[in-house]
This record gives sequence, C-alpha cells and structure tokens, in this order.
Amino acid sequence: MERPGKTAGAAAELQVRPLTGLAQIPAAQWDACATSPETLAGGDETHNPFVSHAFLSSLEESGCVSRRTGWLPLHVAVEQSGRLVGVAPCYLKSHSQGEYVFDHGWADAYERAGGSYYPKLQVSVPFTPVTGPRFLIAPGEDVEMAASALVAGLRALRNETEASSIHVTFMQQREWVQAGALGFLQRVDQQFHWDNAGYAGFEDFLGALASRKRKAIRRERRDALANGITIEHLTGADLTEEVWDAFYGFYVDTGARKWGRPYLNRRFFALIGERMPERILLVMAKREGQYIAGAINLIGDVALYGRNWGCAEDHPFLHFEVCYYQAIDFAIARGLKRVEAGAQGEHKLARGYRPVLMHSAHDIADPGLRRAVSDYLARERDHVLEAADALDTLTPFRRGDGSREETE
Repeated sequence: MERPGKTAGAAAELQVRPLTGLAQIPAAQWDACATSPETLAGGDETHNPFVSHAFLSSLEESGCVSRRTGWLPLHVAVEQSGRLVGVAPCYLKSHSQGEYVFDHGWADAYERAGGSYYPKLQVSVPFTPVTGPRFLIAPGEDVEMAASALVAGLRALRNETEASSIHVTFMQQREWVQAGALGFLQRVDQQFHWDNAGYAGFEDFLGALASRKRKAIRRERRDALANGITIEHLTGADLTEEVWDAFYGFYVDTGARKWGRPYLNRRFFALIGERMPERILLVMAKREGQYIAGAINLIGDVALYGRNWGCAEDHPFLHFEVCYYQAIDFAIARGLKRVEAGAQGEHKLARGYRPVLMHSAHDIADPGLRRAVSDYLARERDHVLEAADALDTLTPFRRGDGSREETE
C-alpha cells in the first residue's frame, strides 16, 4: 500500500510507505541508509549500533516493542520510482514510558482540557536515551529533500492515525535544526559524557584531574574490589548463554526494584547476542567464582554506549567501577573518543563526565496545545542552558583542562 500517499509540492513523485515491522525491508537497505555519509554527516559516529536493523528488529521479534507494550512499529519509508530514498524508525505510542524525554505533563494538561494525547508518533530507538540519526537517508540522496519528505510522511501518518503529535527524540543536532526549519518545536536537555583527550591509560586521565578528585577515584576503585571482586570484559564469542542468564537476572532484579517492570526481555538479549556480538561489551563483576553484577554497553566506531546495569550483591562503589571506570578503561584501550553513560546522573560529574546537550523536536497538531508547549519549551531551554553552564564549572579537571581547580 502507499499510505499516506504522495508528498506535496516539488517532491510530489515521492511515495511514503508505512512499515509495520523491520521484516518488511531488507536489512541491507535499512543499514545502507543508517550508515550512509548523508545520514552520518550530522555527527562523528560512523556506526550507531542502535539504529541498525539487527538492534531494532531484535526489539520487534522479542516482543519488547509491539501493540501489547504500547510501542507499535510504524516506520516511515520514502521511495521514488521503487528506489528507497530514506527511512525513519517510528512507533505509534499509547503512553509515554521508555522515552527519557518527558512529556507526561503535556499529556495530563491536554487530557484535562478534553483532548486525547494518545496515540502519538515517536521517532526514536525504544528504551534508549542515546543520540543518533533519526532521518536515515539513502546513499547519494539529497539530504534536505529526503528529510523534508520524511517529515511530510510523518505528518501524513499522524493525520491518518489521528495521533496528537510527532516526537523525534535524541536526534542529531543537524536534524534538530532541519526539523526546526520545518516547523517543529525544539527542545534541549542534557546528559553527561566522558571525553577521551588521547589518554594513554586510566592513570593518564587521572593526571588531568584535581588532586582531591584524583585521590577520591583511586579510593573508590580500590574499595569497589576490596571484597575479592574481579572484573571481566566479555564480547563476541565470550557472550555465552550462561553469561546472558547471569546478566539478565541482575537486570530484572534491579529494574523491578527501580521502576516496576523492566522493558527488555531475555529473548531480546539472546537475539542481539546472536546478531551483533562484536558490538556488545558486558562488564561483569565476579566474587568467589560467581557473577554478582554486570553492565551492558554497545560499541560504536567512535563511542562506547553504556546502557543497563544490575547486581545481586551491594558493594561500595561497585556501580561506579562497573559502569563508569571500566567503560573509561575500555574506551582508552580501544581508542574511542568518548563514553556515553545514559540518562541523568549529576554524580557522573565527579567521575570526569561533562554535561552535553541533547536535542529533540516536537510537532503538535492542536494549535492551543502547541502554543502552550512552545511557551514552556522557551523557558525550559533557558533553564537547561544555564544549568549546563553551571555544571560545567563543577567538573574535577585541573585549571587549564577546561574547568576550575579543586583544592584539598
């Protein structure tokens, strides 16, 4: 089918086709768009594992995203004369869970005013607060034309599904600028990333920190392993079913205690372990021959992306060791430019992570709700930018390394 039909204006010959699953498009075609120079020109990463066909299709085939979970796949594909021009990972949502860019207040206000906020269209990677391309452009295509066609397709799909809005989250800044020019409301938020300044090793990194912070991190690393705990880095063929079973147990237990029901199931981890093992790093902690904690990371060409953590035993500073310090060790050894350690967490500042802006764009059909959200976002942007500037002065780096000296 060709719903929602042809795009308007100069691109009238382009056809927009909704895909109700990644199985409807060959993996090679999707990945060619996800890794094309046209798509990646907005950032420095040359392989974002989260927008790969392997990762997104594993979410679908495992049932983590489905109508039942409130994440109905409805990806947008733009074609011209049978040739794929671009795609966008899109989901029809019946709630606002698992997104990490919060619009619950908008939904509540609209519902109280008599509107229906759900369903909405979410252009994102489910359960993944990682910046990456959202308008995936086929090699050789005109970027502006293809992005405009994808936006036109999303708006037509919004009308057909009677969705209230379109939300493009954790997008590249270039895409954010494009979306703003096409009438989307622009939003910013922040995360904390660690940048590799060409360090030869972890001690070299520590040398860039103020004395007190350097001593604190050394003490944390020592205390984390004080009870006979050892650390393993597992990737590729090391990812056995036994290892996955242990990690999944930690993930489920920790997730249940934090937010009730974890988003990801065991089948999902099995699928990505089969399909992209070289892109996965499990950092596992072991004591007395048994795994007691672990964290999963995905490996890009440029960055290491920390995602989920869990533990069966509580030990001082073990979370920091497994999730942050071991990630830095790995990134230095691999020559990666940075570590992205997920959403939120000002405690990361003291461990050498710095505030970085995140970008999202929102297109709301109802004029009244759009005006209210636009006013809110203008105030929120000012607050986020001021907070980021203030937090950047609190990093532990010595004067001359981009921040203030901290003395003992």
